[in-house]
Amino acid sequence: MSEDLPADGRLQRGARARRTITRHAVDVASLDGLDGLSLGRLATDLRLSKSGIQTLFRTKENLHLATVDAARELFVDAVVRPAQDAAPGAARLRALVANWIDYAEKPLFAGGCFWAANLPDFDSRPGPVRDALARQHRDWLSVLAAEYRHAATAGEIAPLDADLAAFQTDAVLTAANTALRLDDPDATSKARRAIDGLLARP
Repeated sequence: MSEDLPADGRLQRGARARRTITRHAVDVASLDGLDGLSLGRLATDLRLSKSGIQTLFRTKENLHLATVDAARELFVDAVVRPAQDAAPGAARLRALVANWIDYAEKPLFAGGCFWAANLPDFDSRPGPVRDALARQHRDWLSVLAAEYRHAATAGEIAPLDADLAAFQTDAVLTAANTALRLDDPDATSKARRAIDGLLARP
């Protein structure tokens, strides 16, 4: 038993270090993109040894994948999970949109929306990082589409193409993120008005 304790302690320390590193990596990648992320930069920023970071992640691609995963968890915690308290359909859609705007306005990540910063860089670059980014994007669209479908079926909103409405909502929110970064004071009010049009009662 005593021989297991040091190993457990090392695992816990490694998990804590990994969380600290990936949280900072998400901020860096939201500002400079995943291409601006390297083991050496993180070592310098966090005053850690490059070899220690390399031991945790092995390769730059693994670091990028861990960063995408950390960004996804933080996004879900900030935007998706809190909206589950709202009733399915229109109320939950409004909660998702409000949470997303709060996520971009605060912002949760130093450079604003992590996905808006990185999807354009990897959309034409096949590989595991692109796949991870695309999977998150599909999951987000699926969350929105499911709520639009529920709202339309329940008669809360006018009949519509739920997948198209999800696409439009994501496009509006992505545009709002860019406008926020460019200091447009009306960015979020424009986004709300555009999405309110999709949520109009029949």
